[in-house]
Amino acid sequence: MSSAEMRHAILKEIAQEKLDNLPKLAKVKFGENTFNDQLMREKLPKDVYKKLKQTIKSGAKLDLSIANSVAHAMKEWAMSKGVDHFTHWFQPQTGLTAEKHDSFFEIESDGQVIERFKGDQLVQGEPDASSFPSGGRRTTFEARGYTMWDPSSPAFIMEGPNGGGILCIPSVFISYTGEALDKKTPLLRSMEAINKSALKVLRLFGNKTANRVVTTVGTEQEYFLIDKRYYNLRPDLRITGRTLIGAEPPKGQQLEDHYFGSIKERVLAFMQDAEQELYKLGVPAKTRHNEVAPHQYEIAPIFAELNIGADRNQLIMEVLRKVANRHGLALLLHEKPFKGINGSGKHNNWSIADDNGNNLLDPGKTPEENLQFLVFLVAILHAVYKYGDLLRASIASAGNDHRLGANEAPPAIMSVFLGERLTEILDDIKQGKELKKTEEFIIDLGISKLPSILRDNTDRNRTSPFAFTGNKFEFRAVGSAASISLPNTVLSAAVADSLDLLVAEIEKELNGSTEFNATVLKVLQKYIIETEPIRFEGNNYSKEWEEEAAKRGLPNVRKTAHALKAFIDPKNMDMLIRQKVFSKEEIEARYHIHLEQYVKTLDIEVDTLCDLIQTFVLPAALKYQNQLVNNIKNVQSISAQIKMDAEPLNETMIMVNKAITELNKRCKTLHETLQKGLAITDIEEQAVFFADHIPDLLESTREPADQLESILPDDVWPLPKYAEMLFIM
Repeated sequence: MSSAEMRHAILKEIAQEKLDNLPKLAKVKFGENTFNDQLMREKLPKDVYKKLKQTIKSGAKLDLSIANSVAHAMKEWAMSKGVDHFTHWFQPQTGLTAEKHDSFFEIESDGQVIERFKGDQLVQGEPDASSFPSGGRRTTFEARGYTMWDPSSPAFIMEGPNGGGILCIPSVFISYTGEALDKKTPLLRSMEAINKSALKVLRLFGNKTANRVVTTVGTEQEYFLIDKRYYNLRPDLRITGRTLIGAEPPKGQQLEDHYFGSIKERVLAFMQDAEQELYKLGVPAKTRHNEVAPHQYEIAPIFAELNIGADRNQLIMEVLRKVANRHGLALLLHEKPFKGINGSGKHNNWSIADDNGNNLLDPGKTPEENLQFLVFLVAILHAVYKYGDLLRASIASAGNDHRLGANEAPPAIMSVFLGERLTEILDDIKQGKELKKTEEFIIDLGISKLPSILRDNTDRNRTSPFAFTGNKFEFRAVGSAASISLPNTVLSAAVADSLDLLVAEIEKELNGSTEFNATVLKVLQKYIIETEPIRFEGNNYSKEWEEEAAKRGLPNVRKTAHALKAFIDPKNMDMLIRQKVFSKEEIEARYHIHLEQYVKTLDIEVDTLCDLIQTFVLPAALKYQNQLVNNIKNVQSISAQIKMDAEPLNETMIMVNKAITELNKRCKTLHETLQKGLAITDIEEQAVFFADHIPDLLESTREPADQLESILPDDVWPLPKYAEMLFIM
């Protein structure tokens, strides 16, 4: 059966399928597969539980003397659920999670088999550190690395396909010499940095009850779903995660009828199943809905502390992928799987709170009187203003380059939206005016059955890459396939550094015996003026904003290879080292890892596209070309008798011939350019060469292929089309 025949057979199968055989969901208990607080209270001795909670709540150093008790309790609980293996679950620089499974079973000297899980096994593991990206920090003959238990993130059981499962212990991953090889270690360091800096602010304002400040995150995860059979027939989707060719369908998202629309039964069944799996893992999925593009969806959990939120987002992606496969669906997390419609992002809602439960980014009803809030607000503005290039680098990838600035995604220009009321307050401080009291605004539709509602102080700006949304900032530029760890590490470190700067200046001014509020306002005024260029309340999608941003001196770095240079900018390196989030060597390692990943991604895309053209597109085009030749001959042979005109066939033949010739020419140019780039030995030069040439050539090479798809008969074209993948489920 040819590829075209397989495509049509799948269309018939989908049309005849029913949802009658879907399994009914059993009732489950929230967090039943997590070693949560309730279990720890039940299973651990009181003194052990108290010490462990102290570590989790206050960030105290882990008391290794309790490890054996915790390990034994974990093992007993896991084995009671049919689990016989454990793993240190960590986040290497691949952006995915990693695990090495070890059995609880051991053989004693007398040959007896026992189940054992000791404290040292819980606390420390040893995966091969040379087989993960390390940016040159590890070589093939220097293989030793360590995983270390993160007790603040609960252990969990990932169920297996044949029952039982794996006890997963969230961990950090470091080298033999103690350098961070993962994404989580720097994240934990950044949380400690902002804790110290934010506490200085609270003490400055007389708060002596708060003992710890935590950063929190809630991540809105966007994704696409298509039928797995279409996915299997698309080598580009299977290998690169995106369609490298594909003619745009007559209908995309023009009618805006998918967003918040009724969820299809097959998709809803998948969502319910996935949410139940997450429910058992203690991941509270709060929101689900259709997104803007066809077959695009979103899931959002409830807020959590930063490291737990990062772990949960990795789990969400993993569970969605596993459950989608179970439902005969393919999960697409690439930032731009389809040309011409919205890509997928990961809206990163970031905030700060103290251990008394107070959200430090909550302006209250009278933000103009809340000077503590204004200090945090201006510090964040300063962080984005001074380290915007680093924030851009933290979300840079080959996939996200396709999304930023296209079809609803924010541009690569880092700016901040605050809303009308906060902007007015900052402008008044800048001008030294007396701050006006915030007035409540009631919305009353004048319909007796409907209640009046209180309008928020700020609207929402969906075009802004970094927007204040009431009591948090939404970093909307993070890519859908990315780990949220690096963007949050950079953001938290930058805010910590800016808080230190503001506190130091306020304390310096106070030494002159000036009044406290006046001193705070004076310092705020200075930084409100300095950071004004990154405040923007308008449409970030517009060409006018790009021009205005350039006048303000804001960079617009569209390609990853150029954006990544911010990692090694001295001001950025100094800040990250000053905040003890990275060492110089760790920064340089990450820079080189990201450059290598960028080059390898584009290399794979070029090879995949060329292979797709040679083995799918051109054979189909040549087959149709041969059909046209025969048809033209037939028409010409009988045209004199029945006056048939061969001109339409000739015109089609000309179009097909031209597209085939152009496709061969562009594919050859693309391949030659790739070889030229691969010959460059310096990774920085190589990445820049790739950025300056390969994406544009990939785009131009697909044009004649997409044209052929529009010309060739449906029964000849071998690949599933956009109209099928995006509108048939």
